[in-house]
Amino acid sequence: MSELLTERPPFTEPHVAPRQWEYVRDALENGKLDGNGPYTKQAAAVVRRVTGAAEALLTPSCTHALEMAAIALDIEPGDEVIVPAFSYAPTACAFALRGAKLVFVDSHPDTLNVRADHIAAAVTDRTKAIVVLHYAGVPCEMDPIMAVAREHGLPVVEDSAQAFGSTYRGRPTGSFGRFAALSFHATKNVHCAKGGALLVNDPADIDRAKIIQDRGTDRHHYFQGLVKEYQWVDLGSSSMLNELLAALLAAQLETFDEVQARRGHWWNTYDATLPGWARDNGVATPYIPAHTNHSAHLYYLVLPTEDAKDALLDHLARRGLTATIHYLALHDTPAGRRFGRRGPGGCAVAEALPRRLIRLPMHVGMAADYQRRVIEAITDFRP
Repeated sequence: MSELLTERPPFTEPHVAPRQWEYVRDALENGKLDGNGPYTKQAAAVVRRVTGAAEALLTPSCTHALEMAAIALDIEPGDEVIVPAFSYAPTACAFALRGAKLVFVDSHPDTLNVRADHIAAAVTDRTKAIVVLHYAGVPCEMDPIMAVAREHGLPVVEDSAQAFGSTYRGRPTGSFGRFAALSFHATKNVHCAKGGALLVNDPADIDRAKIIQDRGTDRHHYFQGLVKEYQWVDLGSSSMLNELLAALLAAQLETFDEVQARRGHWWNTYDATLPGWARDNGVATPYIPAHTNHSAHLYYLVLPTEDAKDALLDHLARRGLTATIHYLALHDTPAGRRFGRRGPGGCAVAEALPRRLIRLPMHVGMAADYQRRVIEAITDFRP
């Protein structure tokens, strides 16, 4: 098996933008490497345009952005934060770090996104925030989720790590919550090797978010000429993307439309060829609600059993092809049990489906012949 692993093409490859080396070289020559330079401003402007956010603060990772949101919401020990059970660890960890008790809620069996009715049932008088994740770039049902939030006066944080460019009823993901977090990790559609952004949707939050981003200091006031000296005024961390990575991201964002078109082509090819085989074999393929537009971040299959999932992965590996699992439900992990609890109604879907899920290879530079081989191998398989 180890020989097969070394011979197989990679599951994903970072996109290379035409001008990225030029921009990185220019940033080096300009000498302003700390952050908030011209490439930071250029990239942030594109992110604001795509998402409609009042402000986009570029960060070293999506994790940093989520941690900034937790500080900005004044999460404290004893607070409860509702989070999706099916998500990646940082979605929950950012709030557990502030001392919150996590309340894990279940997923829809069709989109794997968090359920609004389970969110509503999980609200208590200690609830401080609601966090949602747009899985695979498919938007959550934001209308009922925001209705719950309004009814109880709770802020919403969107983990939009996989959903940059997605829309719900024509409105960009990341624009619904008080805050949202993006990822520009190398595995994402556009990237800067490792980076992210905090989207701030209420202008009243912008100034404090900048303070939190810059080690809890009001240094940006100093550069604006508003104060004679800057000082420590709040909690914060070093959460500013450096200018070299911002230059890489700016170049990537210039090709965003092309990247989305190519990924959409690969995603649509899978979705045009696999559903018939899937229906015949009890396999689920992604469900895209008609009122949403997704980012084509990933294509997945949910096999009828965990054994069938393992058998398909082995089947593909033996043909020199690469597929992989995704994360498991957070409530069913050592840290999840330590820092949280299941919400009312349990987490049966989030617990069962991820153990049967595989992701198929897909990236901008993927060869059509390679995708054809993947599709042929899958349709030859019987669970």
